[in-house]
Amino acid sequence: MKVIVGSRNPAKYKAVQQELINLGFENCEIVALDVDSGVSNQPLSDEETVSGAMQRARNALASNVDADFAIGLEGGVVLGASPTSGVMVCNWGALVSKDGREYIAGGARIPLPEAFKEELIAGKELGDLMDEYCQRKDIRKQEGALGIFTDGAVSRMEMFQHVSKLLIGQWRLNGKKQA
Repeated sequence: MKVIVGSRNPAKYKAVQQELINLGFENCEIVALDVDSGVSNQPLSDEETVSGAMQRARNALASNVDADFAIGLEGGVVLGASPTSGVMVCNWGALVSKDGREYIAGGARIPLPEAFKEELIAGKELGDLMDEYCQRKDIRKQEGALGIFTDGAVSRMEMFQHVSKLLIGQWRLNGKKQA
């Protein structure tokens, strides 16, 4: 089996890789590709984040037609979604199979500091805000905002593992129905 991941971000492709192993696909070939999401660098709604995940999956599969499926994972924020904060982290994934079936799944949400809202609206990316907030580099490739704001209880990779598991499970179930 061959799977394409529509990102070279380690938190994303390692999440897919680990979940494939966890679900019994140990001998699966996994290829990580940088592909265009077709959305802004910082999606500001569920709709935009879903669209980015779907475009990543579609573009990844189109670039490697011998793959069984491709997965696109996208992190974003939702403005005005929380009663305690004006901004929440969101994350979505999409799986597109070689036979044209498409699946989506969403993951964890937690509030972000209210102070982030204006900078996000002004076009700053959450990853850059997190680097400034933590005085570190590449938070988005490591534990992510989710890991920081859960004190390490759930990392960005674990969040994307959960989304990957939801996607692969849907794909696997439909394969059983087709057989």
